[in-house]
Amino acid sequence: MRINPDKCVACGNCTYVCPMEAIYIDPVIKRATIKRDECVECYACYNGLSQEHLNPTMVRTVRKIFALAKVRFDPEPDVCPTGAFEPDELTWPRVVRRAFSDPRVPHESTGVEGRGTEEVKTNDVSGRVKVGEVGFTIEFGRPGVGARFHEIQEMCWALAEAGVSFEKKNPITSLMSDVATGTLRADILNEKVMSAIVEIKVTVDRTEEIIRLVWAVEKRLGTVIALGVGTRCDENGEDKVVAPILESLGYKLERAKTNIGLGRVKRPLDKPAAKETVNA
Repeated sequence: MRINPDKCVACGNCTYVCPMEAIYIDPVIKRATIKRDECVECYACYNGLSQEHLNPTMVRTVRKIFALAKVRFDPEPDVCPTGAFEPDELTWPRVVRRAFSDPRVPHESTGVEGRGTEEVKTNDVSGRVKVGEVGFTIEFGRPGVGARFHEIQEMCWALAEAGVSFEKKNPITSLMSDVATGTLRADILNEKVMSAIVEIKVTVDRTEEIIRLVWAVEKRLGTVIALGVGTRCDENGEDKVVAPILESLGYKLERAKTNIGLGRVKRPLDKPAAKETVNA
């Protein structure tokens, strides 16, 4: 994203819209400017502000007159009066920033919008996490913080060394040059995104081991980590295996989501549907 300096009137509205605090008013040129290295191409500024396309010279003149008259002028906070925002033509590797940061853009690897993974939320259909297994979602970054791929790689290296399997239908996995070692493509390592998710699964008996591993690596990273743990409930809808492990590690459990099977497939995914006979 760029701000056209010929159109910008330095109203400052856009500085409050950016979730990464990447926009500031340059005191020298007196124009809104984007910190390119901090911008994650989420398009919140472009899509979140109304574009009025007023004449920049007229707007600047009115603002100067108001300032000379010492009249306070507060423009509408959700408007770019001159339509100064102009999307760049994103090329590789910068285009990965938008793929992970703009929730309206689907990932090419999965076709899923946002961060590109449906995680265990659709486990009743996908069957990713089976009985006796635990699925982990390791989320990097948040608005205002973000994450760089070299930080994600450090976690992936540690996980790969521990012998975990990365979810194939996940954008981070598709960006690995070596899945066995958790190594990401070298050309994206310094790219910054708002957030990204690494997905893995292990057997239940490794739950505490993986959580402690994540804790240890997290301390070395300059971003924030949110850890999600998913497992299958028993026939009574209860989890009496993983929950005690999490509680012993200091987590206070609140039931937030239970898949009740409304999306369950009616036949095994590996069996073809029966052909219907049509009488002529």
